[in-house]
Amino acid sequence: MNALLEPGMVVRHPGMPGWGLGQVQSNIGGRVTVNFEHAGKVVIDSKQITLERVFGH
Repeated sequence: MNALLEPGMVVRHPGMPGWGLGQVQSNIGGRVTVNFEHAGKVVIDSKQITLERVFGH
């Protein structure tokens, strides 16, 4: 799933609901950089965490 994420897509971190919605900034080599509403910019290792895509936010 994370391999399909592209810049501009909106996601949620399943283990950190308090971070709010995040916008994908980049997806390079299994590392997804996301700018979350309440946590700022976070780099996610897609081998460890599967982000949930949010539609119609």
